Amino acid sequence: MKIVTILGARPQFIKAGTVSRAIREFNQNCSDIQIDEVIVHTGQHYDANMSDVFFEEMHIPKPDYYLGIGGNGHGAMTGQMLEKIESVLLEERPDWVLVYGDTNSTLAGALAASKQHIKVAHIEAGLRSFNMRMPEEINRILTDRVSTKLFCPTQTAVDNLQKEGIDNWISAEPASLVGDVMQDGAFYYDGLAVKPEDIALTKNFVLSTIHRAENTDDPLRLRQIVSALVEIASHQQVILPLHPRTKKIAEQQGIDLSALTVIGPVGYLNMVWLIKNSSCVLTDSGGLQKEAFFFEKPCITLRDETEWIELIEAGVNVLVGASKSDILSAYNTLSEKSLEFDQAIYGGGVAAQTIVNHLVGKS
Repeated sequence: MKIVTILGARPQFIKAGTVSRAIREFNQNCSDIQIDEVIVHTGQHYDANMSDVFFEEMHIPKPDYYLGIGGNGHGAMTGQMLEKIESVLLEERPDWVLVYGDTNSTLAGALAASKQHIKVAHIEAGLRSFNMRMPEEINRILTDRVSTKLFCPTQTAVDNLQKEGIDNWISAEPASLVGDVMQDGAFYYDGLAVKPEDIALTKNFVLSTIHRAENTDDPLRLRQIVSALVEIASHQQVILPLHPRTKKIAEQQGIDLSALTVIGPVGYLNMVWLIKNSSCVLTDSGGLQKEAFFFEKPCITLRDETEWIELIEAGVNVLVGASKSDILSAYNTLSEKSLEFDQAIYGGGVAAQTIVNHLVGKS
């Protein structure tokens, strides 16, 4: 069996690395079926941290193809990806195309495969923010519609697809609840976590990230968030890994970051260490909300909506938008609250193995 995996961003490589390890383990233990995985990197997100060392440290196979597409608008980028991915698929003739999440690479891979009548498996299917202004929401909905296998991380995702009439889709099988491959990865990388160098840390600190355009490009929202972080910093250290672009915007808006411990973007293993050793996470990231949960840290989500409503329902994540008062209220509440982190919500760490078994018909 041949599988082509389409990836375009560093988080997707980390998720796919988990499935790649499960594929290698399957090949070692199975004599009647062998899986040949071909990895395609579209180049959607340039990431200086994705050097050869990244793949070695993360135990992730290097891509077999690098398409070098990135830096354009959504239409141009997706169109160029379609053309180049189609060429790869015509050459490789796989049985399956695997796509992850909700990037332009995800949609381009799914469209290119479906137009060639190649089966598509969508990992992280069924997630919905119900905000159609998000490009990611459009990508994930369209990818689900053309996929043959829909691998859902949560029951909420399954429910979303059923509400949309999945049983009436000609090409799709009912959604499969498999768990979250990010949880598999978090458990795997727990023992490989590395403390960032040259950062003076107090024993008790909170971790924050801000990167979404809805926050960074809106001066009022950014000012409210930073103001709340500054007030929190009067009680305990706030570590803020910040992209140079966001830092520049803050400086242009006259937003004072001096009370915060601002550092540059860090690698994944450094981020895992920071999450594990923090007391609380404040973020507008989708993935970091779950990683905080995996390492049993309360999370305050700096967005108006989230795909991970089960964390809200469990009381370990509070959705606050960009309101300073709401952020501080959530911080004070979570600081005093006894929380339970039921890891079974995301499958318990066997999602990748379950996915591989589905693909080879051994589920």
